[in-house]
Amino acid sequence: MADVTLTLPDGSQRSYASGVTAADVAADISKSLAKQAISAQVDGAHWDLQWPITADAPIAINTMKDDGPALELIRHDLAHIMARAVQELYPGVRVTIGPVIENGWYYDFDRAEPFTPEDLGLIEKKMRDIIAARDPVRTEVWDRARAVAHYEATGEPYKVELVGMIPEGQPIRMYWHGGWQDLCRGPHLQHTGQVPADAFKLMSVAGAYWRGDSNRPMLQRIYGVAFKTRDELKKYLHFLEEAEKRDHRRLGREMGLYHFQPEAQGSVFWHPNGYLVWRQLEAYIRRRLDETGYVEVKTPQLLDSKLWRASGHWGKFRENMFVVPDEIPSTDDEDADPVLSGKADLLALKPMNCPAHVQIFKQGTKSYRDLPLRMAEFGCCHRNEAHGALHGLMRVRQMTQDDAHIFCREDQVASETKRFLDLFSTVYGHMGLTDIAYKLATRPELRAGDDATWDRAEAALAEALTAAGIDFDIAEGEGAFYGPKLEFHLTDAIGRTWQAGTFQLDYVLPERLDATYVGTDGEKHRPVMLHRAVFGTFERFIGLLIEHYAGRLPFWLAPRQVVVASIVSDADAYVTEVTEALNAAGVRAEADTRNEKINYKIREHSVSKVPVILACGAREVTERTVTLRRLGDTRTAALPHDDVVALLAREALPPDLGGPSAAPASAVNEQQPLDA
Repeated sequence: MADVTLTLPDGSQRSYASGVTAADVAADISKSLAKQAISAQVDGAHWDLQWPITADAPIAINTMKDDGPALELIRHDLAHIMARAVQELYPGVRVTIGPVIENGWYYDFDRAEPFTPEDLGLIEKKMRDIIAARDPVRTEVWDRARAVAHYEATGEPYKVELVGMIPEGQPIRMYWHGGWQDLCRGPHLQHTGQVPADAFKLMSVAGAYWRGDSNRPMLQRIYGVAFKTRDELKKYLHFLEEAEKRDHRRLGREMGLYHFQPEAQGSVFWHPNGYLVWRQLEAYIRRRLDETGYVEVKTPQLLDSKLWRASGHWGKFRENMFVVPDEIPSTDDEDADPVLSGKADLLALKPMNCPAHVQIFKQGTKSYRDLPLRMAEFGCCHRNEAHGALHGLMRVRQMTQDDAHIFCREDQVASETKRFLDLFSTVYGHMGLTDIAYKLATRPELRAGDDATWDRAEAALAEALTAAGIDFDIAEGEGAFYGPKLEFHLTDAIGRTWQAGTFQLDYVLPERLDATYVGTDGEKHRPVMLHRAVFGTFERFIGLLIEHYAGRLPFWLAPRQVVVASIVSDADAYVTEVTEALNAAGVRAEADTRNEKINYKIREHSVSKVPVILACGAREVTERTVTLRRLGDTRTAALPHDDVVALLAREALPPDLGGPSAAPASAVNEQQPLDA
C-alpha cells in the first residue's frame, strides 16, 4: 500500500501507510495527545479520528482547547444523543435530521403526541444517562442499497428519502452512539462520555414542515443549546433572560407603541405613543439632512415593471417584490374574488427608492457644477418577505427608510464618503450607540455589471474608507447586486450585533438607467451613485433602540416623558398646574390624579417605562415643590417646582438642539443624578 505524507502544523512531515487514521497519527505523536484528541483538520476539512487518510495533506489534531471544532462536535453528538434518548423513551417515534446551529442544535421528530415541557426534562435526564455510560462511537460507509433496505426494515421513511438525496459518488456514512444508529456525514466524538453532561439544556419545541415544505408532514423540532462548560451555559442562559426582558415585541405592547395583526402580515399598526417616537426621529434626521445639504423628494409607490426591468431589479429581486396587474378587476358579485385577465401590464410596489431617484435626476440637463446632488426621501417600501421570516419590527414587509442617493463625480467619492461617515458618527453618538464595526461587503455571486466595473467600485470605496481613517473588515460576497457596500455592525448593551444603516457605491444603475451629466469637457459622463441610509429603516431602528435601552429610551425620545401623580386628592389642582407648566415648556407630561395609592401609580408607570415621575402631596403643595423620581432609581428628591420644569425642559431637547446626547445603555441601568 502506498504511503501518504502528512504535514504537521510546525512544518515537519511524517509518512504513513495510506488509510492511516487521525487517531493513529495522534498516537504516533504522543500518548497524551492521543488521549486529548477529539478530531483533526485534514487538508482544511474537519476530519473524524476514525476516517482513513488516503492522500498527502496538512494535518492538525484538535482537542477540547480548540473551541470551534470542539463546540461543533459537542453539539452534533448531543443531537444524536437526544434522538437516541427520544427513541428509547418513546418507541415508535421516527427521526429525520438534526443539524448543528448557532449555540446548539435541533432535531426534528415525527410523533403523533406533542412533546411537553415535562418530556423535555425526561429527555435531558436520559441524555445524561447516555453520556455517563461512555458508549463508544463508531462509523461505517454503506452502499446505497444496504442503507435503503436498512431504513425500510426499521420503518424510517425520512431516512430512506435522505439516502436517495445523497449525490452519487458521495459516501453514505452511518454512525453508532452505543447501539443507536443514524445516517450522518460526521465527524463525531469517540465516545458519549466526551460530551460535557452539565453544559447543555433543551430549550423548546416548535413545529417544522419536513424539508420546509408546507405540503409535507408537520414535525416536532426540539431545540437545545450546549457549551464546553457549565459556566458558559449559565452565562448564555442569563443572556437569553436579558434578551427576553428587552424583546421589543413585548415592550412595544407594554409601552403601548404598536401592534401587529394577521390582516396586515409584516406591517405595523403604530399607536400614538409609538408614532411619536417615529416623528421625533424623523424630525431629528431631517434637521441633520438640512444641515448637510440634502434636498428631499417624494416618489410613487407603484412603478411599471418596465422600469424595474431596466434597473435590473426585475431579474435580481423580483421574488421579493409585490407585483400588481395594471387593470381594474371584474367580479360576478360583490363577495366574489376579483377576476383578472392575465394580459395586463405589470406594476410593482417599490422595494427601494433608487430607480425613482434616478428618474428625478434625469429631468433636465445636469452639469458637473450641479454635483454632488444629495437626494433624500423618507420612502415607504414593500418587500415580499416569507411569513415565517417576519420578526416584529426587525423584519417587516412594509418599511420606511431614511433613504438618500448622492449623485457625484468620481473625484468626489472620497469626500462624499467622509461626509457621510461624519454624519453617521454624529447621529449614532447622539443616540448613545458608539460600539460600531465597519465592513466592506464585496461582489455577490448574483450581480449586475462586469468585473472591471466591480474592481473599480470596490477599489474606490476601499480608498475612500482608508482616506477617512476608518478601520474595516472585508465581507466577501455580501455586497448589493449593483455594487459594494459599507455595513455598520452595532454591538448593543448585552453584546448582540445588529446591522444598522448602509452606504453603497454604484456605477451600474446610472449606466442601466442612462443617467448623465455634462462635464468640464462639454461631453456627457455617468455620475457615480452613492446609496445611503443612516437609520436603515425606521421600524428596525426603533426596534433596535427599544432592545438596546430595554424600553428606557433617551428622555427626548420617550413618548411619555413625565407623569405628575397626586398622593392625596387635595393636591389635584397643583398636579394640574405642574403638568401644564411642563407641557408649556416643551415637556410631554400628563397628570395622574386617580384615587389610587402612590406606590401603585409608580409601579404602573414604571412598567410603561415613563422616565420621570413627579409625586405631589400636601407638603409639596405647601412648599411649591415636587418629589422627583427617575425610572430605575429608588432615590427621590424634593425640588422646587420651577427648577424641575427648567431641568426637564433642557433634558427634553433633542441632542442637536442643545439637549444631552443619550447616555450609554450600560449607564441607563445605573442610578442617575436626580437633579443634574
